[in-house]
Amino acid sequence: MRSFNKILYLISFLFFLTGCSYFESGNIQNVGMLVDSTIEGNAWNESGYRGLQQIGETFETDIFYKENINTEEEIRVAVDEFVQDGVNLIFGHSSKYGDYFLDIARFYPDVHFVYFNGSLHSENVTSLNFNSHAMGFFGGMVAGEMTNTNKVGVIASFLWQPEIEGFYEGVKYQNPNAVVEIDYIKSWNDLKTAISLYESMKKEGVDVFYPTGDSFSEEIIRLAAKDNLYVIGYVEDQLELAPNTVLTSTIQRVDKLYEITAEQFNKGKLKGDILTFDFQDEVITMGEFNQRISEQFRNELDETVEEYIDTNLLPNEK
Repeated sequence: MRSFNKILYLISFLFFLTGCSYFESGNIQNVGMLVDSTIEGNAWNESGYRGLQQIGETFETDIFYKENINTEEEIRVAVDEFVQDGVNLIFGHSSKYGDYFLDIARFYPDVHFVYFNGSLHSENVTSLNFNSHAMGFFGGMVAGEMTNTNKVGVIASFLWQPEIEGFYEGVKYQNPNAVVEIDYIKSWNDLKTAISLYESMKKEGVDVFYPTGDSFSEEIIRLAAKDNLYVIGYVEDQLELAPNTVLTSTIQRVDKLYEITAEQFNKGKLKGDILTFDFQDEVITMGEFNQRISEQFRNELDETVEEYIDTNLLPNEK
């Protein structure tokens, strides 16, 4: 069945090529984005959508997006519809799109495919990666400074997330006596399990949490606010959600990264490659500080971040 579907897809592709010749390689026509869940209520997806909107305004082009696109068939159909709408730059807003894009891209040589956090690339497939180790480290420093119980908890989506190791190192650098409990839910979107892990860690005395999943970070913040505990925000500046609860946030400016990527594509400079971005590229930043954090420590952390930008070395690496 898989081979038959690919044959049909190839026939459709060849038919499409005979009828459409408006693509100009290296220039944006229209832009599309696929997300694997919904946009509203998901900080990661909302940030990506803002980037898509900004691309539309900057380049005066049409933008398209499709939500809840997960299966191979859904991805192939969505890509085909995008291309028929004149899209020649497609963002897959998740790591799951890498395998599929690599397979699909050969049928659309004049379309560039972009996705996140992968090790696969080709001439017209690019993987964008945030070097999130450092942001985790700085968030960990804040958690290590502010814990009263010397127990800090990470509620992770996946263990491979670089920010988790960075967070652990940052906590231990700032507070060697602190214990860091780490657990993960094997999903970006399993809110029920995330809440269960929160309750379990709370019973064990954890008083600062780092929920590294965009779909459940807001709910963990709400729970912590009720329990008078602390949280390090994730992906977006989440201080406004609970000013007494969120200590700071580790921010990934995916919206700005999408704009940078679109600009490079429009100039014909976007390579099919694995591209990595960090504080130095101004797409990763720390959020606003909770006023409960001393001014002395805030200044210390600001200086530490600036030193990292200048030297690319964290304090524990010097």
